[in-house]
Amino acid sequence: MKLYVDTTSKQVTASKDPEPKNDQNGNQKSEKNTGRLMWSTQVFVLDENGGEVITITTAGEKPSVKVGDFLAVEQLEAIPWATNGRNGVAFRAVSLKPKTGSPAK
Repeated sequence: MKLYVDTTSKQVTASKDPEPKNDQNGNQKSEKNTGRLMWSTQVFVLDENGGEVITITTAGEKPSVKVGDFLAVEQLEAIPWATNGRNGVAFRAVSLKPKTGSPAK
């Protein structure tokens, strides 16, 4: 089962430029089935309850976004994980693009 996050009423802003998603040896990771390179982009998500900084992974071409851009997020998926007694949520999206028009209220 996939868990998707509805971002239509949230303001998503790039808080760090996209960077290669690297493995423990410093090599850029690639998607298992397609071989597309993976990218990590730190964003700030704001809604009526407050804000949170998350990192979103995308695959394919490097997202053409920069710090301060309001973003359109396509199919944001929340992926719960647990390993070695630690746990959290990873986020993945099909794409991140600069949003046109004014930010969400």
